[in-house]
Amino acid sequence: MSDDKQDLPELLTLAEAAEQLKVHPNTLRNWDKSGLLVAKRIGVRGLRRYAKEDLVKLLERNDDEQSENSKS
Repeated sequence: MSDDKQDLPELLTLAEAAEQLKVHPNTLRNWDKSGLLVAKRIGVRGLRRYAKEDLVKLLERNDDEQSENSKS
């Protein structure tokens, strides 16, 4: 994710979130189904939108896990 998280919109599309996390959109769909990163659904079609705050939390959690693993 870019260093300046302030520039991101509060809700990101599936493609935007995938780009920021450097994962395939299908990965985000799977994470949504499993509850790892739950999308908000909007509109009649139920389009997925990801909260910027949720992406930041996921990245921070991942950073913490990597730090703990490198200490071992």
